[in-house]
Amino acid sequence: MSGGIRLSRRRFLQVLAGTAGALVVGIRTAEAVDAPLPPALFGDNFYHLGAYVRIDTDGKVLIGARDPDSGTGVATALPRIIADELDADWKSVEVVALGLGVEDNKGQPRWTYGRQLGGSGGSIPAAWNDLRQAGAVARWLLLQAAARRLGVPASRLRCDAGTVIAPDGRRFGYGSLAADASKIALPANLPPLKSATDYKLIGQSTGDVDARAIVTGQARYAIDHHYGDALVAVLAHCPWPDGTLARIDTTDTLAVPGVRKVVQLKPESGQPLGNTVIAPAVAVLADDTWAALQGRSKLKLDWKPGASAGENSAALEQQALDRLAGDTEPTSRVRNDGDVVAAGKKAARRLDATYVQPWLAHATAEPMNCLVRLDKDRASLVVPTQAPQKAWAVVQRLTGLAPDRIEIRVPRVGGGYGRRLDHDFVAEAVLLAKAVNKPVRLLWTRDEDFTHDYYRAGSVHRISAIVDHKRQLLAWHQRMASPSALVRRGAPGDRLWSSELQADQLPAALVPNYRSDWYALESTTPRGPMRGMPHLANAFAVESFIDEIAHQMREDPLKTRLRILGEPRQLPLGSGATLDTGRLANVLKLVAERIEWKNWLRTVNGLGIACWHVDGAYVAHAVEAAMQGETLVIERVVCAVDVGRVINPLGLQGQVAGATLDALSIALNAAITIKGGKVQQRSYKDYPLAGMAQLPNDVEVITVADDRAPAGASFLAMPTAAPALANAVFRASAVRVRRLPLMKELLRLL
Repeated sequence: MSGGIRLSRRRFLQVLAGTAGALVVGIRTAEAVDAPLPPALFGDNFYHLGAYVRIDTDGKVLIGARDPDSGTGVATALPRIIADELDADWKSVEVVALGLGVEDNKGQPRWTYGRQLGGSGGSIPAAWNDLRQAGAVARWLLLQAAARRLGVPASRLRCDAGTVIAPDGRRFGYGSLAADASKIALPANLPPLKSATDYKLIGQSTGDVDARAIVTGQARYAIDHHYGDALVAVLAHCPWPDGTLARIDTTDTLAVPGVRKVVQLKPESGQPLGNTVIAPAVAVLADDTWAALQGRSKLKLDWKPGASAGENSAALEQQALDRLAGDTEPTSRVRNDGDVVAAGKKAARRLDATYVQPWLAHATAEPMNCLVRLDKDRASLVVPTQAPQKAWAVVQRLTGLAPDRIEIRVPRVGGGYGRRLDHDFVAEAVLLAKAVNKPVRLLWTRDEDFTHDYYRAGSVHRISAIVDHKRQLLAWHQRMASPSALVRRGAPGDRLWSSELQADQLPAALVPNYRSDWYALESTTPRGPMRGMPHLANAFAVESFIDEIAHQMREDPLKTRLRILGEPRQLPLGSGATLDTGRLANVLKLVAERIEWKNWLRTVNGLGIACWHVDGAYVAHAVEAAMQGETLVIERVVCAVDVGRVINPLGLQGQVAGATLDALSIALNAAITIKGGKVQQRSYKDYPLAGMAQLPNDVEVITVADDRAPAGASFLAMPTAAPALANAVFRASAVRVRRLPLMKELLRLL
């Protein structure tokens, strides 16, 4: 549905970025009437009805998608919210990715479109009210235009599929009303929103607006963009983030035809991680990519290691195990309900287990890149970012330009996973453009992308549980050791734990005596979010341990989980949200029924199950696995999600299935290792993605019908896929071991 209008994307985006927005319309109503559009930009055929909606005389409707789409489907879902409230005909809608919307408010930025942030799981929840209001205002303007033309009250008119319909049956297409509607002042009071019973697009499945362009190779990512006079820049980063350049010889590099300049880059002192160069680097700038790469290969560099040269991932893991083996005080006590020590004295049974998780890289399909042009009073960038406003802050700090003199375009993003919430590569591109006084097209190579990431740190968990005589979970104590992802990111020291542990994670609030402790590990390797904050990965330890509890008690793991959840009820969480145990139990039961959990004890394969909750959304996985000799075969995977109201069921299913496969791939293959302060993995050969043979033929997705306000689903399916798989493998292995003596006896008798 994208690309049918013969209008340059840049011209369209400039207009959207330069006018007052629908969010402003929705908040400030009549005081925020848009300035007239320059006729030269759209000609006489296009008319604007707020920052998100443009209508031409033929009835073609252009709707802007404000958040970057890195594969999450928001470029489809967000415009659908507007289109439904607008009563637009979806077949006549063209979706355009909005760049950053920013205005100058006395030297400070005013964000035209409000929140612009992708991949955080919050795009749809944050947009739900704002974008419906934007669509409602546009529909109100069209109704007013039709009412004035007909001489009847607008309340007697109705809209349907891009048409205003009068009581006598006369019909006026939106295109015929657009010119008049664009001249009407916005309402003093916000128009009413639709009733959910009147939704025609929300809740109905549709394909991704960019699907055809993607599968036919026509989709343009940031890495595909260029300016004709831009120099291509490639980098050689220092292997150590705190290293220095001891010696450099550029003679052979500068002799390569097409190489124009070699520039050194250094991290800016005092800047948070992600806002400046990730490590000292040398850039080779050339007329084309080939010349730049050839020039880089001929650089003679001697890097001097810093303190990080003594870092090893194996040693960090052992340090974590040692700290958790003793009874030392934690760095932070995250939660302490009841009396865990006293409960232990009443124990019928005590269980302990330790879980180790490796370091992980983002490994995005599209490596880091940035296209930048700096003029005297303007900066223009094409950036594959998940957070355009953060990218703007980096550019503004380095250039000093007024807020509205920085243009950031964001095409479809080739994978984000949290890596593009940081903008070290934007800082690099801007610094290089300043150094050479020409446009720069910065391209990271795959090896640089792997060895200079903001990794999800490895962690070790030690969990203890106390079970009473009635099989009730009486106490739970989780201790975790890891380097915080918030170090050098402006977080106060007493809150560094918040990226690693969540005070309300399961089974908090479900156990009378509950304690969670965090032990800080020191690491110089850069760290950050990866498909959510690191604490989401704790589901692996928690859900694996619950299965071990069930195993020790010789009972069905599903029964164990349902007993821990208890009766359906609303439990208040510290964040102001609530845990709905009924909704969580429901997704568990749905996957159990679909995978035929009733055969859990009798099947020759292993069945595993796991559940979690994330920001008001609920997820469960069930996995069937088999051991064929020494080969693991994943036979089936079922995932159930409850995210409240679903905007696009097909898009949600795709997002859940994709995240599930990604989680399984990580569980089967992925691990980053650090030796002597250097990351050892340099390509997909060293950090392989799972092949088709390793993964299930299908992911069966169940979406719960719900009329609550929508919650996010960006990485919702990540936490539970791996523990469900681990539990299935544990069960499959147990079945195999139990049956081996019987097989031996049968062979003896034969």
